Amino acid sequence: MGDIKVGTASWTDRTLLESGWYPPSATTAQERLAYYARQFPLVEVDATYYAPPNAETTRLWAARTPPGFTFNIKAFSLLTGHPTKVSALPRELRPDTDKANVYPRHLPPAAVDEVWARFLSALDPLTGKIGSVLFQFPPWFTIRRDNKQTLLEAAARCKPLRAAVEFRHASWFDGDNERETLDFLRAHDLPYVVVDMPQGHRSSIPPVVEATSDLAVVRFHGHSERWTSKDIHEKFGYLYSDAELSAWTPRLQALAASTAETHVLMNNCYRDFAQRNAAELKRLLSSDHDR
Repeated sequence: MGDIKVGTASWTDRTLLESGWYPPSATTAQERLAYYARQFPLVEVDATYYAPPNAETTRLWAARTPPGFTFNIKAFSLLTGHPTKVSALPRELRPDTDKANVYPRHLPPAAVDEVWARFLSALDPLTGKIGSVLFQFPPWFTIRRDNKQTLLEAAARCKPLRAAVEFRHASWFDGDNERETLDFLRAHDLPYVVVDMPQGHRSSIPPVVEATSDLAVVRFHGHSERWTSKDIHEKFGYLYSDAELSAWTPRLQALAASTAETHVLMNNCYRDFAQRNAAELKRLLSSDHDR
């Protein structure tokens, strides 16, 4: 069985800091990241979706975590075709527009290339500590030929980093499309991101638990009844029960049996919900492994 790393999708959320999960002695960003890294071997960086990182920040992340610690980096919104705040772009690359948000088509191709280059170069200080770059595509990113090409282009730009793919449109898994999607990802050695999330919504993806490369990624979004809320804490404010996590344990172990490494991330980031669930999942996986 491959190694299973469990972590969360945040260590700096305001409600987490307010929850009391960090000890009173962890009063600085450095102390909090160091404390987090003593509890979990993996974290997902969500802030990089909203604005590209800078090399000084990533250098500090690398310095404040031990050898073997892993960062999964969420791709900047512009790189996945999401609306992107003009203010999040480097000043000299901002288009001349009155719009608050722009898409890649609003920028010259050379400017998009430069955003890619700066995003990836800022990750250089984390060399050896990056598990994957998470490409979470928007709900309108459907299964079709040009979108498959987009996946390949993203993976090529990221090399030697791994691009992991998360879909948010059910067309990728409708009927025979499920096998087509998984076979395509396998053919190109692209890690598929398994999701656990509320069903019945436009962005809902079924929890198809399969590996398409030697790295598997699983993200737990929770099952909030307020999934469509604009309030991110209402959307992700869900605490998994022990029974729910226990039911997932054999599925994660089966997934890990076909991979070299499996990353399991709790994205139910409200107060200390993700940290509590991640700790319990670690315990369950460890207990079953020791039997």
